[in-house]
Amino acid sequence: MTAASLAGAAWLRGGALARLLTALDRDGEEARVVGGAVRNALLGEPIGDVDLATTALPEEVVRRASAAGFKPVPTGIEHGTVTVVVEGKPFEVTTLRQDVETDGRHAKVAFGRDWKADAERRDFTMNALSAKADGTVFDYVGGRSDLEARRVRFIGEARKRIAEDYLRILRFFRFHAAYGHGLPDAEGLAACIAARGGLDQLSRERVRMELMKLVVVPHAVSALAVMTEAGLLVPVLGGVPELASFANMTKLEHGLGLRNDPARRLAALGVRIAEDAERLWQRLRLSNVEHERLASMGEAWWQIKASSDKDARALLYRLASERFADRVLIAWSRSRAGAEDAGWHDLATLPQRWTAPVFPLKAADFIKRGLPQGPALGAALHAAEAAWIAADFPGDARAIEAIAVTAVASTR
Repeated sequence: MTAASLAGAAWLRGGALARLLTALDRDGEEARVVGGAVRNALLGEPIGDVDLATTALPEEVVRRASAAGFKPVPTGIEHGTVTVVVEGKPFEVTTLRQDVETDGRHAKVAFGRDWKADAERRDFTMNALSAKADGTVFDYVGGRSDLEARRVRFIGEARKRIAEDYLRILRFFRFHAAYGHGLPDAEGLAACIAARGGLDQLSRERVRMELMKLVVVPHAVSALAVMTEAGLLVPVLGGVPELASFANMTKLEHGLGLRNDPARRLAALGVRIAEDAERLWQRLRLSNVEHERLASMGEAWWQIKASSDKDARALLYRLASERFADRVLIAWSRSRAGAEDAGWHDLATLPQRWTAPVFPLKAADFIKRGLPQGPALGAALHAAEAAWIAADFPGDARAIEAIAVTAVASTR
């Protein structure tokens, strides 16, 4: 074991976390911050969720949390996890444990008091670091040196770690894309390739969750390229990945100041036609909202050109702002234009300069002109709206009147 220090770290010393550690780390029981928070703190990267491990059994965690005025929620108590809400902030608190039995998807665990054994059951060395409230960092598996080398390495024998949970294949590439430098760890990569058949055992929901995290991390492009070469990405997507489109999409989002959007990046990677969106919907159990976005991005993107403001306004009117941006970015990512192309930039940023007006005619306007309710009325409305769009959204009364008159005449 080696030790380092986070002494002086403000996030450890004050606020809700300090109060929770004070309640748990006393009277014969020990509690530490574990995993991602410690890893990111040592790397100087933003800290997200903070998880804790403790020697106290789940029932004792609930008792202590309640006594301190916190709100304990038994979110995974059968596996030793209690979510404790302190000052409105949730913390997952898990009792130290060892895997008793694994099947590649789930594990049966036994609670314990051995910090080293708890560390050794985790996936990667950099995720097995723990820290006490005073900032002392504990490393039982060589995670600190791997962290310094920016190397994502399985704890112990890589093949055994993967056989415990095949989702670790995808996690290996996600963590490498997020924290690694250079090529992936050779032993880990070989083990992932050897165990790729195990991906079929995973639930589609778990695969979706991991893939959506992978596509938005900083070095996703290179990680996905390695996965493709290793024969690991095609089975996940059920089709050939569009790596060039995906790489271009990352550049476009960055250049436009957009957030890394997982659905849009997934579409760039795997949706060329609408049928691809259907396949991914089923294969990854996407939400209905995600499916609808992917389906829209797979529809007629090849018809979009960075040349006509009039056509662009018509498209924005039909699709609304988000769907317009999605489809334009897909088309741009598959064009020959670079990320600095002025025409495509103007097209993609059109919603910032122009707001689609509301169609000025209603059913009542045609009823006044003698059209009865029924199919003819609907046809007139449709024809009038199409003519209004084709005329580039005129707003003056005379132009709108002429459109209405022509639409009524077309139904008779």
